[in-house]
Amino acid sequence: MQAPDFWDDPEKSTPILQKRRVVERKVQTLKQLREDADELEAWRELAGEGEADEELVDFIGRVENDVERLELELKLSGPDDGRNAILAIHPGAGGTESQDWAAMLLRMYLRYAEAKGFAVETLDHQDADEAGIKSATFAVRGENAYGYLKSEAGVHRLVRISPFDAAARRQTSFASVDVVPEVDDDVEIEVLDKDLKIDTFRASGAGGQHVNKTDSAVRFTHLPTGIVVSCQNERSQHKNRAAAMKILKSRLYDLEMKKREEERAKLEDAKMEIGWGSQIRSYVLHPYRMVKDHRTNCEVGDADGVLDGKLGPFIEAFLKTNMDSDSEAAS
Repeated sequence: MQAPDFWDDPEKSTPILQKRRVVERKVQTLKQLREDADELEAWRELAGEGEADEELVDFIGRVENDVERLELELKLSGPDDGRNAILAIHPGAGGTESQDWAAMLLRMYLRYAEAKGFAVETLDHQDADEAGIKSATFAVRGENAYGYLKSEAGVHRLVRISPFDAAARRQTSFASVDVVPEVDDDVEIEVLDKDLKIDTFRASGAGGQHVNKTDSAVRFTHLPTGIVVSCQNERSQHKNRAAAMKILKSRLYDLEMKKREEERAKLEDAKMEIGWGSQIRSYVLHPYRMVKDHRTNCEVGDADGVLDGKLGPFIEAFLKTNMDSDSEAAS
């Protein structure tokens, strides 16, 4: 940071500053907890004499908040947790129903990102013919964005009265969410030209008439892995190529990390169909209203609030479960 040209390149300096803020916050919390520990004995003596009971309650509450904050920081201590995240949403089988559900999930994550103060960049967005979306890919950038959002990867199930059924029958829909860490320039991911199939086409959807005048949209197919990414958000084919390459490198990086970690590799090898039995979370809007995460058994009755971006309880439960699992494995 003392280098004369450090501040000249925001793309390189910003991640370093984010990491520094995370470390400084952990250090500050530890210092505060040490000071609190030194004060505990004095508070106990006052409490024993029947004095300062209200102040003691306030003190204990503050200490508990500090401990919870430190625990959260420890839960977000994975090698990629501090990175930005790239999310991709795809509807499952079921046509309009699933496409509409995918759009609802997109809105949920955008609202969550807004509430957290994260920046969002749309990389690819394809509207469906009747309602909803065919797919959407977007970057969520901010402190620990991937650490928070990695819990959302998987199949999401919706149960509701169909708004597209004249008979108002109950319908079950599925959509998948893929979450990978966005790679920085300091991560070397080699992509050979011979391993790429590149297609260009005219963009569609929002963006005005200009998007239909040139073949600005880009689709990359990585032949060795079968990974397909596309980008049509920018008007320039050059910019779309750059964005698509960043998505591809992020997905290749994530794939490599999964291969290195046995448990994640098993999950990668056991990918399931976007349908029954594979969901990580169910959102039930009829005959009752509840959202349940099947990995942690966390349940929330405020389904509307969850769909409005209130994902905190599920993310906290996932992080705690993973932290407990890591502790058991280490012991």
